[in-house]
Amino acid sequence: MSQSDEKSGKVSQAQAEDAVRVLLEWAGEDPSREGLLDTPKRVAKAYRDWFSGYQMDPREYLARTFEEVAGYDEMIVLRDIEFESHCEHHMAPIIGRAHVGYLPDGKVVGISKLARVVDVYARRFQVQEKMTAQIAQCIQDVLQPRGVAVVVDGAHECMTTRGVHKRGVSMVTSKMLGTFREDARTRAEFLRFIETGHGKR
Repeated sequence: MSQSDEKSGKVSQAQAEDAVRVLLEWAGEDPSREGLLDTPKRVAKAYRDWFSGYQMDPREYLARTFEEVAGYDEMIVLRDIEFESHCEHHMAPIIGRAHVGYLPDGKVVGISKLARVVDVYARRFQVQEKMTAQIAQCIQDVLQPRGVAVVVDGAHECMTTRGVHKRGVSMVTSKMLGTFREDARTRAEFLRFIETGHGKR
């Protein structure tokens, strides 16, 4: 471990690779065989990518807004945002799509930034319910729109590849804030929008 890692309490690259070797051996493998020699390094590199969300602040993506929208104040919806996450209980993948909508109150944000907010939270160990709430609350806190709606549809491999082994099952969670929570018509309009998107898959 480097001196900087020791001071910060961070796990070093070497320690991460050693941990992978331990798991390989525990599973019954020989980490020193040719096919597995570079596996610890590859796994550590993959983890840096899969969990890069810990190094990013999703609020920064929403900081730059646009107010010259000619008075536009109707619903904005970004559907079918693909994401890859990992279950914090079994470290197994969660693969799915998120749908995000908000009612602007004088300012809007670039649509790619909504996808980036989803990505940041997905690239952490997650519980789908928590991720759904985090995305919605982040958008609400930074943009302060009249309302935010988030629906997440995810397939959990901790359920499909272990345990009950049920394939073709997905979990749907939602978080409604502001007008989307208070007004059934607004909520229904959002749900119609994302159903249209679902039908095109």
